[in-house]
Amino acid sequence: MAVKLRLTRVGKTKQPQYRIVAADARSPRDGRFIEILGHYNPREEPSVLKVDNDKAVKWLSEGAQPTERVRKLLEISGAIEQFKAAK
Repeated sequence: MAVKLRLTRVGKTKQPQYRIVAADARSPRDGRFIEILGHYNPREEPSVLKVDNDKAVKWLSEGAQPTERVRKLLEISGAIEQFKAAK
């Protein structure tokens, strides 16, 4: 099973908020996921980002591939640096 770290959209119409999740690559965007890793709210000023870096590093070490946006968010949170230091 190929696992991706990606965003799922939650929130009302025209008011998006996102969860950062580990999900099977074949599941739909807002479908089934394995685990919630954090939350991202781009509408706040400044944007709110809460990530459990330990869970993210665990999934990265198991081979999960982040999408482009999630990779940028993980770089901001410091999870990518933790992953590279753990190698």
